[in-house]
Amino acid sequence: MNNLTFQYPSWYIILCVVLGIAYALFLYFRDKTFKDNKWLNSILGVLRALLVAFLSMLLLSPLLKSLLTETKKPIVVIAQDHSESILSDMNEEQVAAYKEKFDALSQTLGENYDLKEYSFGSSVREGVDFEFTDKVSNISEFLKNLYDLYSNQNLGAVILATDGIYNEGSNPIYAGTRLAAPIYTVALGDTTPRRDLLIKRVFHNKIAYLGDKFSIQVDIAAQNCAAESSTLVVSKVGQSGATQRFPIKIDKNDFFTTQEIILDADQAGVQRFSISLNPVSEEVSKANNTKEIFIDVLDARQKILIVANSPHPDISALKQSISNNKNYEVTDKLVNNPNINVAAYDFIILHQLPSKTTDASALLSAIKKNKKPALFIVGTQSNLTKFNSIQSVVSIKGDGRNTNDVQAQIAKDFSLFNIDPMLESELPKFSPMLAPFGEIKEGGNAEILAYQRIGKVETKFPLIVFGEEDGAKRGVICAENIWKWRLFDYLEHKNHDLFEELLGKTIQYLSVKEDKRKFRVSLDKNIFNENQQIIFDAELYNQSYELINEPDASLTISDDQGKDYNFTMNKSGKSYRLNAGLFPVGNYSFRAKTFSNGEDLTYKGQFSVQPVQLELYETTANHNLLKLISEKYGGTTVYPQDIASLSEVIKAKGNVKPVIYETTKTRSVINLKWLFFVLLGLLTLEWFLRRFYGSY
Repeated sequence: MNNLTFQYPSWYIILCVVLGIAYALFLYFRDKTFKDNKWLNSILGVLRALLVAFLSMLLLSPLLKSLLTETKKPIVVIAQDHSESILSDMNEEQVAAYKEKFDALSQTLGENYDLKEYSFGSSVREGVDFEFTDKVSNISEFLKNLYDLYSNQNLGAVILATDGIYNEGSNPIYAGTRLAAPIYTVALGDTTPRRDLLIKRVFHNKIAYLGDKFSIQVDIAAQNCAAESSTLVVSKVGQSGATQRFPIKIDKNDFFTTQEIILDADQAGVQRFSISLNPVSEEVSKANNTKEIFIDVLDARQKILIVANSPHPDISALKQSISNNKNYEVTDKLVNNPNINVAAYDFIILHQLPSKTTDASALLSAIKKNKKPALFIVGTQSNLTKFNSIQSVVSIKGDGRNTNDVQAQIAKDFSLFNIDPMLESELPKFSPMLAPFGEIKEGGNAEILAYQRIGKVETKFPLIVFGEEDGAKRGVICAENIWKWRLFDYLEHKNHDLFEELLGKTIQYLSVKEDKRKFRVSLDKNIFNENQQIIFDAELYNQSYELINEPDASLTISDDQGKDYNFTMNKSGKSYRLNAGLFPVGNYSFRAKTFSNGEDLTYKGQFSVQPVQLELYETTANHNLLKLISEKYGGTTVYPQDIASLSEVIKAKGNVKPVIYETTKTRSVINLKWLFFVLLGLLTLEWFLRRFYGSY
């Protein structure tokens, strides 16, 4: 239905008609061109009157309103659980029979409704293929997706075919979605508890540090296995002689216990451990008797060497505080020790070296040659002249015999790392340290963390200062007796947190290594689940360390058996990216290559893929959950043999009805193309008649 409306009063149409007639009379009433053919004069006048009237009406901005009516079928969603647990109670023939009934139901529903088919498990996707390969079940995620897609549409019913087992996401009963449509559940699987011994869960840290011991906790469960016994076996995959065995006595049918196991992180890299239970007789499933875990053993501890001129309380204070951080391994030696190998350490602390008795030339030369970061602690034993000559971070002019008791005042403009507000307020209260008397001045490239405060006088003499020379970072504490700060921190706060934070951030800043490689490849983690895609990101830099990606980059992944998977990385923006897809369980290494600026660049790394075994831990169907879901949403629960009845059940419910949508469409009449041709036709006809009968 179409309605014509005007944005001006309707009586303006009369004026438009009058205007058209007046214009035609003016043009043709006294025209004697066609005096022998008066009917032609009248026709021409009518054509001109219609044209002018229509044109003037268009100036009134007429609108054409159309009412569109559309009938939409109600939506019915049918969803199939595609997780592995569905197959625990179905053989190939039963799957084929169930698929036939499912397809028949879909065909029946599709004739009367707008049918949408979905699969869910580890993800929600359209379509049903009956593969049942998903490693997890997440019913609540499917309900959430359903709500997001159809909460504002004519959703008539939902059919949910699953065994009620969920091992990811929240309990679907308490999901935060509230659908307005009934949910009909198809109860798959077997609810009878069968004879089964299984490893239910293994709790462990994802990383451990080389040389440490770490614990794992294994939850063991058994159904209908009373009076049986088994053995828990823990071993490192690919390594013999590292097996641990623990006897398990099952004393009741509903059995559960937790076993704690201590393992050694004796090898760097991703370590793969197998945890298994010896099966019992007539066990329904042995696949859930074994679980593998992956631990990333990091050899990331930085080796720190403290070299002292002589025994001093500072050495013990430094060593105790640094050792509390598992990322550091601390060794202390006196300068006269002949077995000091600077190259074996990542960071060096020099206490009152060079000294008045030992210039430590060989040690200092080795530090400079190997470009090792170092922290100098200056004291009464220091040789200030020699000290000034070996570094440019700070200069101390004094005789070394006189000293000042100094406290710290944090520099307001320090920017190398963040200072905790509590440390900034508390540090000036710490006990005084002993600093050389004299003129102390920072170097041109230095940045001061703390100034010296002598009594109540705030000086501009640096107390803690950082710099860089010859490609290595340097730090200087211009005073000894730092052990007093540690004791004062404990006296005031009953812990060493502030002292250890200051020392830790100092060491972290000085010892952090800058990655100056021009070609780098990164993964967001080292251990992936078998259902997760492996995605690599890479960056290539030119001589000015600007990001480029003009050259091609290739990547080769190798498994434990030496099989290679070759890829070419995609160029994305100014970097590279590669989605290598899914990989089988195991340990892998990779090697990326590119050619830039006349040189071959490579990057090596490793990752591991661990199995997802969640579907093996719970094989008893939970039909009570399905009944609760149907009850909550106003549906019913049926079994696979009765699935065909759902079409009649939905029809009998009476609330699945089509919806009629009415839409009003408003268009300006002036935009109607056919109107242009009407007006053009009037003008053309008038012109043709005038020309045909001898005028212009």
